Amino acid sequence: MTHYNKLSEVSYNPKITSWRFRVKIHRIYPFYSYVTSSGPFYKYVLADEEGTKMEMTIFGNSDRFRGLEKQEGKWVEIFRVEVNRSYPGFQATSSRFNLSATHNTQVHIIDPLNNRLFMDFKNIHAIPHMDHRDRNYPIDTMGVVFNTEAHFDDPASPRMVFYIRDNIDSRIKCLETGADAYAFRDGLENMKGRGQVIVVLKMWRVWKFFSYFGPPDLWLETEGGLSDIRFNPRLPEVEEFRQSLLRSDPYVQRYGAVGLL
Repeated sequence: MTHYNKLSEVSYNPKITSWRFRVKIHRIYPFYSYVTSSGPFYKYVLADEEGTKMEMTIFGNSDRFRGLEKQEGKWVEIFRVEVNRSYPGFQATSSRFNLSATHNTQVHIIDPLNNRLFMDFKNIHAIPHMDHRDRNYPIDTMGVVFNTEAHFDDPASPRMVFYIRDNIDSRIKCLETGADAYAFRDGLENMKGRGQVIVVLKMWRVWKFFSYFGPPDLWLETEGGLSDIRFNPRLPEVEEFRQSLLRSDPYVQRYGAVGLL
């Protein structure tokens, strides 16, 4: 019987490449080389059965990876990868290590091992109290959109600012830039007239700046292609949140909330 490693078992040893994993592709996002300006290449955020996450980088356009960038949400078997230490600073996962595919790496799509989404929702009211070390990693959260500000005057740097709140009146500012700003505008426009809109923010970055003249400035922002946003996705956590709003939120009680899509 084939033995598979857990992501929590990974350690750094350049001589070992015989790692074997069965993981879910939790997130895929492109990046370009700062040195050669070539690309796009792709980074994959992987999650194993236990929910441990780790990032894998794929350089080049090897035939064995072609099309894999369209398989987010699939489960895969991965054989023979290199292990590297993670750099300091903001990272897609809290793991001390990341993986790199080589010319010997093999990957195959497999049947799902479970139906978990591996989203760890952070309550809006808890975000201001996060430790500074935890802000080095992205978070998942959800809330009701209650205010928006479009900044599209400069085509080179479009921005969409919006605010979300929870069911206990905590709120936070959110910022989307570039193509993401237009995607949010269009997605929200499609929801117009259908009640209060719940959004799920997947893998967003928390920014916090302290001021001598008032409370700290805190907001959530997209981090390159890593971050994602979904309008009223069909998730048990979203339905639970929606029901709590229908019970306790006067605005939602008056105008309703968009049903799950």
